[in-house]
Amino acid sequence: MKYSKLLCHRIPERSFFYKNHQFPVCARCTGFYTGLAVFLIYNLFYPINYTINLLIISIILMIPAAIDGLTQLMELRQSNNNLRFLTGLVGGIGLIIFMKIVVKTFYYIIGVYL
Repeated sequence: MKYSKLLCHRIPERSFFYKNHQFPVCARCTGFYTGLAVFLIYNLFYPINYTINLLIISIILMIPAAIDGLTQLMELRQSNNNLRFLTGLVGGIGLIIFMKIVVKTFYYIIGVYL
């Protein structure tokens, strides 16, 4: 089994290409990883107070990626790479906020990082 398949399916039709070379991940995963990186860099310079409202916002930010992925999986419609990237970008920001809140909550309750 190729371990790269654990990170992404890498279907060529759903991936970006640069100079005839396929990106190592699909368009949606490219958006997710870009969103994660952008938010972490932003968070270095502008610390954020993680609240229950931000948790709700993070869940809302992940909804478009879920809808785009599920409707495509169920063959209700065909998505395109630009939409996949955009929903992945927004979902990636929501995902990292959600993960940071979960880790901080576990640390607060248990007293150790995961």
